[in-house]
Amino acid sequence: MEVIVVGKSSLSSPEMDPGIWSRLPQEILEQVLSLLPLKTFLKHRSTCKHFKSLIFSPSFISKHYSSSSSSTSSSSFLLLSHSQFHHHFSLYDTLINTWRKLSLSLSSTLSCASPSTLLSTSNGLLCFSLPNSSSFLVCNLLSRSSRIVKFPSHPFAFELLTLVSNSTGYKLFMLSSPSGSSNYALVYDSRVNRWQQFDGFKPIFGDNYYQQGVCHNAQLYFATPEPFSIVCFDLESGSWERSMIELPGQLTFVRLVSSGSGRLYLFGGIGSNGISRSLKLWELSGGGNWVEIERVPEMMCRKFMSVCYHNYEHVYCFWHQGLICVCCYTWPEILYYKVSRKTWHWLPKCPSLPDKWSCGFRWFSFVPELYAFI
Repeated sequence: MEVIVVGKSSLSSPEMDPGIWSRLPQEILEQVLSLLPLKTFLKHRSTCKHFKSLIFSPSFISKHYSSSSSSTSSSSFLLLSHSQFHHHFSLYDTLINTWRKLSLSLSSTLSCASPSTLLSTSNGLLCFSLPNSSSFLVCNLLSRSSRIVKFPSHPFAFELLTLVSNSTGYKLFMLSSPSGSSNYALVYDSRVNRWQQFDGFKPIFGDNYYQQGVCHNAQLYFATPEPFSIVCFDLESGSWERSMIELPGQLTFVRLVSSGSGRLYLFGGIGSNGISRSLKLWELSGGGNWVEIERVPEMMCRKFMSVCYHNYEHVYCFWHQGLICVCCYTWPEILYYKVSRKTWHWLPKCPSLPDKWSCGFRWFSFVPELYAFI
């Protein structure tokens, strides 16, 4: 075997002259740094004041977002919230399919207010209710930034709070029924730091206590109680519209899920007299029809029905990184559908949960995003 000996000078490269490095144009330096993995850059941001300030400059954010947008997220979690945890949340890592030994602690972030309740998540942002201070807290854990949003009135009763965020800011949607009067919709816009009030919708979505609105094509979609129908709310104009698309027959309950990329799903039970005999999944086709795509396997269906006891107000669904998650407020596991493989699975119970806890389980999608603006 022939061995080729390579001289040291051919393997090593001379160190870059600091004089040349210091004279690099600002835009070239930002371009080079934007190609670094986010974890690496965060580790070295204390190198100098310029690096620390650069990370939140608009030009750098644009460059880094463009260079990383085609790659998969470096972290992706299902977050489990329970009142007994008190500012601690268990995390299931969906990239390596295991529970994290260290739970997420928000004690420092929420030290100013207790109690607090996690209500909604969106693109790396978390929204808490802080009743003692009559406000909401929206925070980005990765950038360690947060904002207090005061309730629009006091006292303030609300339901169906939904956080919707994008690259320019976020909105908080909720319904409110003061003193039992007709409900109305409230929308908070972070870009202008202002609340807007719009007409509500009847009937109130009475059986969806834990189901948030589903954002699809810049509108929020909701399913009404029987007789089942779908209505949507335009976040810009504040107008309501009832969908004329016919729903599948013999439904016992309905939940909606949006992929965030133009696909809308419907999950529901099929049966009669409020008793589900099967669980199915439909997708809204380009032609405007609900097309059945999957049925929950019989044994999984039986287990889920035994879990919720046909009390569908405890059932809620959400999308997480290619997974359609079906949850029950009274059960510590998740039934999920993996869209890419067309398979159903049970998420294993969190090992740190005490067996005596029988209700109060709230699940959320949590994908940390540095540039989710507060």
